Amino acid sequence: MESQLTILLPVAAVWLAAGVVADGLPRLGNTRTLRRRTGGLLALVLTGVALTAAVLGGGLLSAGTAPVDRAAAGLTLAAAPALVATICSVRRIRRLRAGAGAFASAPATPAPHGLRAAAAHPLVGLPLQVTALATVPAVIAAAGTDLGADPGVTGPAITVGALAVLAIGVRHALRHNRLAEQAQPTPPSTRTVGALHV
Repeated sequence: MESQLTILLPVAAVWLAAGVVADGLPRLGNTRTLRRRTGGLLALVLTGVALTAAVLGGGLLSAGTAPVDRAAAGLTLAAAPALVATICSVRRIRRLRAGAGAFASAPATPAPHGLRAAAAHPLVGLPLQVTALATVPAVIAAAGTDLGADPGVTGPAITVGALAVLAIGVRHALRHNRLAEQAQPTPPSTRTVGALHV
C-alpha cells in the first residue's frame, strides 16, 4: 500500500503544481515573469506526462500484482486528460512562451491583454487541472480508502468530480473571454459627420 502511494504522490504533486501555475498565468504583470513561468510550466507538464507514461507503461510490463500495477490501474482515469494536455496544452504553452519572449529586449514591458488572454485559454489550464483532479481518486485509494467499494459513495463522488470539471471549464472560458475582449482594438466611431453650420 505504501509503495503504491509512493509511486502516485509524485505524479499527483507534479500535475497539481502544473495546474496551480497555469491558473496564475493570466494574472502576471510583465512579460519577463510570464516567460519565466511558462518555461517552468512547460517543464512541469513534460515531467507530469513522463511520470504518467512511466507508471502506465510499467503497469503494462509488470506481472500484475506489483505496486506499479495498482498505481497504473488508479491512473487510468488520468490518462485521457494527460493525453489532451500533451497534445493541446504543450503546444499552446510553447507559443505563449515564444510570444512573451518577443518582448525580451524590454523585459519590464507589461504583459499585453492578448498574451494574458492566450494564457487564460481553457486548453492551457483546463487539461492540467482535470488531470490533477483525476489523480485524486488513485491517491485516496492508495491511502486506504477505496471510493469504488461502496456504491453509496461512488455516485456522489462521480457527480462532485463532474461538477468540479464543469466549474473549472466555465471559469476558464469566462476569464478567457473577458481578457480577449480587452485585447480587441476599439472600433472607430461610425457616426456620420453632418454639415458644419457657421
